[in-house]
Amino acid sequence: MPNYSAKDVLEDPKNIGKLYGYCGKIARIDLTTGEISRVDTYQYVPRYVGGRMLIHRIFWDEVHPGTGAFDEGNKFIYMSGPTTGTGIPAGGRSAACAIGPSVNPEQFTFGNIGGWFATELKYAGYDGFIIEGKAQQPSIIKIEDDQILVLPAGDLWGMRIHQTQRALEERFGHEYKSMVIGPAGEKLVRIASITSANDCCLAKGGFGAVWGSKNLKAVTVHGSGVVAPADLEKIKYLRLNMNKPSMSPSPILHLDKFGVPGGEFEVRYDRGNVACSPGCNQRCNALLLNGASAFEDEPVNHVEKCVSASTFAWGTDIPAPDFSDPYFEEQGKVILPDAYNLWKADYEKGTIINDLCNEYGIDKWEIDVWLQTWLAMCTKEHLFDGMDLGTGMEVDVENVEFIKRFITNLVYRKGYYGDLFAEGMARAIRAMGYEKYSDTIYHGRFSTELGGKRTDIPVSLEGGWGQSVHWQGRGYEGSVEKPTWLAANIIRMQSTRDANTVEHFHSKIDHHASAMADPYHDPDLIAAIINVQNNAEIKDSVISCEWQSPDPWWPTMEAEMYAAATGYPMTAVELYEAAYRSKLLMRAILIRNHGRDRRMEIEQVWRVMSIPDSWDEVADWQQWNEMVDLVYEARGFDLETGWPYRETYERYGLKDVADEMEALGLLPERPAERWCDYGEPPYVPFVENQEREAAERRKAVSDSAKSP
Repeated sequence: MPNYSAKDVLEDPKNIGKLYGYCGKIARIDLTTGEISRVDTYQYVPRYVGGRMLIHRIFWDEVHPGTGAFDEGNKFIYMSGPTTGTGIPAGGRSAACAIGPSVNPEQFTFGNIGGWFATELKYAGYDGFIIEGKAQQPSIIKIEDDQILVLPAGDLWGMRIHQTQRALEERFGHEYKSMVIGPAGEKLVRIASITSANDCCLAKGGFGAVWGSKNLKAVTVHGSGVVAPADLEKIKYLRLNMNKPSMSPSPILHLDKFGVPGGEFEVRYDRGNVACSPGCNQRCNALLLNGASAFEDEPVNHVEKCVSASTFAWGTDIPAPDFSDPYFEEQGKVILPDAYNLWKADYEKGTIINDLCNEYGIDKWEIDVWLQTWLAMCTKEHLFDGMDLGTGMEVDVENVEFIKRFITNLVYRKGYYGDLFAEGMARAIRAMGYEKYSDTIYHGRFSTELGGKRTDIPVSLEGGWGQSVHWQGRGYEGSVEKPTWLAANIIRMQSTRDANTVEHFHSKIDHHASAMADPYHDPDLIAAIINVQNNAEIKDSVISCEWQSPDPWWPTMEAEMYAAATGYPMTAVELYEAAYRSKLLMRAILIRNHGRDRRMEIEQVWRVMSIPDSWDEVADWQQWNEMVDLVYEARGFDLETGWPYRETYERYGLKDVADEMEALGLLPERPAERWCDYGEPPYVPFVENQEREAAERRKAVSDSAKSP
């Protein structure tokens, strides 16, 4: 393999086909006509690398303004990365994008998923696929090497996730790997997910409902080919050094690490493969849980991560910090979580709820972090007195039968409330009455950092774009210091979903003091935010996973992965520039297709920042806007609109995008002076409720003092 540079490949088209790592074709599947065609991958790579970067370009070219999530014109675009199937650790994940039904309002959004599906698709000879149109009847797509068929699937329609996976294996063979939807996707439940044979999910965005709207139950694939990497010696090096060799597979038994009753429990796995790719050295099998089942015919053995633990216990017990950690002082103090006292720890109930989500195919985050907390807080504030929410039972989140009925009604759209909550929490709460069912104060939150002081919070933990909170300073994983939650809100603001699941905020410990001193204006904090956003694009495109990437002590790792897979040394700088290009394309899509602007973005997250954090602090409107100014300036955006300038697009090779935006009147001119009118803060009823309660308390104290 000649040692071509990225520049050589980009400037000389005859060298494109000499890239390793790629299959060279993308399947286009029109469900309306049944037509199958192939798209040349090399017309996009290496400029768009793969994964999410490549999807952004295709979506920009093919999906136009006015397209809704359930329209036939909405395209589900799925893509692997150049490392997929090469043996590079954690290179088996894949990305997907579409207009997301769960996003409020509906917008272009993204997701990533693990499992062997992407590797098997590469073995079949495809870098990804584009699904468009709508089948006339329930269908599946079967891919086997060069043969792609759209087959009827009426007998599978109505099956749960694992029933569908087993039926496909029985029909086609265990070597086939599938992604499937459950009943929730079929019923167009807006939080429906897509699940791989490894129990990995595309859960954010509601992509399961997109498949359901297209009458698509599953895509199953088997390939007899191989993916040829360029540098086997480099791949050996990566396998021995990425994530450290000490990360060996977990034992058969491991301790319950969630701090709830249960002790040790046996890990059993009897479906598919645990790792996402051949030779992966990750410990995803350390996340296997088993316990009580929601369905008698199903063994419970799921890959769980992050949010699942919240079903077992939520803000009830405060763990002590580990002062034996030798780096305790260097890493900063341990920040203890707020106490919410929402429900008692119950491992069995938690596993049943997770099992319901897995089997029906719905987003656990919305159920665990938003629905359950909302039910608990509303109940404690007597908002459901005299109501059963369609279950025929008293509202009680500690009663597993109530939860099972509520979720089942939601999935199958049974009754008024089932149909209502199938539209997702954001839309359901607005239909019921936003001020009452969102901004009523919950009085049971207490700050551990302030010695148990009550810090009020609204009953609904909405974080922006119709998604639940995450690292935003309040609610689940919310006990973080101001620089971190300001960064998390900037990240959420510029996205369309909970981006903090993939754009985990990291910054150097060296910057902690300056960020704490002036978090709104610290240049290192601004740089860290942009670095996190760009690294997420790289991670979802090369591809790697959250347990590997980014590695702050190995900043060239992804570039080395890319070079080992493809055969030429794309530098870390070139890869970073590609991430900038990808972010710009996504922003252009949001502006052109969905009317995105500065005010829209800020209003999505301002409510969260108007709620007290663990130190009883809220954001300052003026300073927050000054921070947004700094981020926009660093990105090359106009301050007034949040739209990129022409020179910003052209700097990253997107002149055609700039031309189209100019023709649409969406290309701002750079002003002679830096200026932006921030306007008044958005109306936040929760703040008024706080002020009213505070006034009532003051009056009560005053009246008491006056009493003889």
